[in-house]
Amino acid sequence: MPESRVPRRRRFLVCEPRHFAVQYAINPWMHPDKPVDVDLARGQWAELIRAYRDHGHTVDTVEPVADLPDMVFAANSALVLEGRVFGSLFHAPERRPESTVYESWFRSAGYDVYRAGSVCEGEGDLIPAGRWVLAGTGFRTTREAHHEVQEFFGVPVIGLRLVDPYFYHLDTALFVLDEGYEANIAYYPEAFSPGSRKVLARLYPDAVLATRQDAMAFGLNSVSDGRHVFIAPRAKELADQLARQGYVPVPVDLSEFHKAGGGIKCCTQEIRS
Repeated sequence: MPESRVPRRRRFLVCEPRHFAVQYAINPWMHPDKPVDVDLARGQWAELIRAYRDHGHTVDTVEPVADLPDMVFAANSALVLEGRVFGSLFHAPERRPESTVYESWFRSAGYDVYRAGSVCEGEGDLIPAGRWVLAGTGFRTTREAHHEVQEFFGVPVIGLRLVDPYFYHLDTALFVLDEGYEANIAYYPEAFSPGSRKVLARLYPDAVLATRQDAMAFGLNSVSDGRHVFIAPRAKELADQLARQGYVPVPVDLSEFHKAGGGIKCCTQEIRS
């Protein structure tokens, strides 16, 4: 079965954690009284970038800015789909300046950037999944932003309500395994409202379901290229499930970033041309 999984080369945008810190608390993972080991974080981040490049993916970087400690979480900066950029408007005032920095990078790279009118946190809550975009709400991104996204891209948007504050972004509770109209996903059902669980079960009857233990280990904050799944090493049961499905888990330890509520996907913005 593994040979049936075909990877696709991706283009990622990332930001070095030069100024990474936990200076405020905007999710249950963040405790400003617990120090961050910046050297360890930079080493872990470098391992992620090395893993991407070793598997044939292109990695671009945006220059980090002092006083923006969460800028390393590049996924929250935008949704890029078919070469079009839908920018972010962060819920927390502390993060709002990040939008301008990322917008400048995209513009310098030749992209026009749509500025969200409603609170929207990029790929944190907006996940392209085959024929539609899965869109989280409940803690950060608003339903009004879902409507903006649908109008901007002309792609159906499926709203999903998150109910557990530990899974405050959709990308902490769900990720897409492969592409195309029959794209499959992995997710943690209890992160969602009852109605949203029913929607996911209807749309993805063959989805990989994660345990709470693996979800809390940031196992669902993963990146898949269709064959290789870059995943937190402590999400062992989930990795075993994926291997049985023919995917190849690539463990990458970003545990220092868990102190801010982030992991592999949070650090990775995909540029879809």
